[in-house]
Amino acid sequence: MELCYQLPVLPLDRPVPKHVLSRRGAISFSSSSSLFGAPDPRQLSQSLPPNSQKKKSPLPLRRGAISYDSSDQTALYIRMLGDVRVRSQVGFEPERRGSHPYLGVDFRTLHSRAESAGSIPARRIRRLFSFQRHLLSSRLLRGAPHLNPLHILDEDYCGQAKCMLEKVGSWNFDIFLFDRLTNGNSLVFLTFNLLNQYGLIELFQLDMVKLRRFLVLVQEDYHNQNPYHNAVHAADVTQAMHCYLREPKLAQSLTSFDILLGLLAAATHDLDHPGVNQPFLIKTNHYLAALYRNTSVLENHHWRSAVGLLRETELFSNLPAEDSLSIERQLGSLILATDISRQNEYLSRFRTHLDENDLCLGNASHRHFVLQMALKCADICNPCRPWELSKQWSEKVTEEFFHQGDIEKKHKLEISPLCDSEANTIASVQIGFMTYVVEPLFAEWARFSDTRLSQTMLGHLGLNKASWSAMEPEASGSSEEGESEPGRATEEPSSRVLSQGSQES
Repeated sequence: MELCYQLPVLPLDRPVPKHVLSRRGAISFSSSSSLFGAPDPRQLSQSLPPNSQKKKSPLPLRRGAISYDSSDQTALYIRMLGDVRVRSQVGFEPERRGSHPYLGVDFRTLHSRAESAGSIPARRIRRLFSFQRHLLSSRLLRGAPHLNPLHILDEDYCGQAKCMLEKVGSWNFDIFLFDRLTNGNSLVFLTFNLLNQYGLIELFQLDMVKLRRFLVLVQEDYHNQNPYHNAVHAADVTQAMHCYLREPKLAQSLTSFDILLGLLAAATHDLDHPGVNQPFLIKTNHYLAALYRNTSVLENHHWRSAVGLLRETELFSNLPAEDSLSIERQLGSLILATDISRQNEYLSRFRTHLDENDLCLGNASHRHFVLQMALKCADICNPCRPWELSKQWSEKVTEEFFHQGDIEKKHKLEISPLCDSEANTIASVQIGFMTYVVEPLFAEWARFSDTRLSQTMLGHLGLNKASWSAMEPEASGSSEEGESEPGRATEEPSSRVLSQGSQES
């Protein structure tokens, strides 16, 4: 069967070099058109005038690039915000090059493995077939009565995966198993299920096809080559957010609008994460660092990418324009709160509210702040999971750290804190992270929501830290010594952990 990838019928904004047509490459474009079709990439490129000049026009509503392989003539639509990029299978070339040679490397290939290269087309084919079946079922469901169940899973996975979704509120939920049962589509299935479970699809009259398309695009915009910052992490954070939304104080106070924002923010909070941290982007003169002026670079990009997909799919086109813009703004406020370099700022504010006992969840701004803190907890809750799950996440995030450090060594850059595999171990990285970032945050969350779940999380945190300490006696000793010196304890997070920007978050 021949697969046809859908390409936007858009005018190109630059002539196509001859050398691009003879090898794997890419063509950048920009347009405000929203029509879609499926032209052959060769025909598309040959339709250009031979000496056409780049058009000068107002800022387009959509920007991006099409990449193709001349050997199989398939093409892929790359959704990008900001300046137009030229992208290919082996790398992308910024229009405004920085001074460092590493800028020519495609982040999507950073963590890829040679043995997995052949499985990518097959995975895309399976997901395409899966999406087509969902589109068919969605059309049938749009007019279904409310009492009819929403069969949101493919028939191939509706057995065990459906049983797991019945326990989606359990803190022991195994997102790795669920991802395998859903054929790598855990983020789509879990988020759709939660939106339906809270009655948000019917309440906000969301179009089933648009919603499914939005979730598929969100999942595909995560780099699954990243060991940690991938769609499974986003699904795990969304599941944790669901657990917090069910806590008594929140369940009794949050509106449906708050819950919608919380779930969407959790699902998109690391959208298009490159697998490296903010300091890395800054010191390599990456275009995102320049675009956001070295401030919350990744978080701003995640937010803008999410807004781009919301507008591309027109998910909230049925809502008044003011409501749609409010969703976009508040979504950004939630995602920006996950910037771990601002951890102390949010934690101090949270602690002050708790000390003065002045949090009023009847106040919309206070509810929003609690949602920010809930998302921050969900984002770094891995050390609070059962050991079998927590250990896997610790290994994955440290692998991503060390891979960045290897690249920094290769290009003779200063190695970022925690990224030197010769000076750090998984145990030492995790002990420091738990001590200086996770424990202070979850201790305050337990003050706010003193429930069985909070005590369970703190219990797992203590056991997991003890397990890592047993593997790293020296790290355990230095940690205890640091805790006995208040001055040193306050400096350590900023110098080693918080300086990582939003790497682990």
